[in-house]
Amino acid sequence: MNANRVKQILSSSADIEVTYNGASVWIDSLNEDGRTATVHLRGPLEERSTVEIGELLEK
Repeated sequence: MNANRVKQILSSSADIEVTYNGASVWIDSLNEDGRTATVHLRGPLEERSTVEIGELLEK
């Protein structure tokens, strides 16, 4: 995924499914470096991780 698509997903009101290493995640923000994003798993756990946006896949 690229930074422009991450920005589109963040500004969209639609529920767009994104995965990281096979796990469904929510994108919280695109980081200032433009190469990483803060995400958390969909579900009850709110643990956030910083990941390379190139490793995010849109379903």
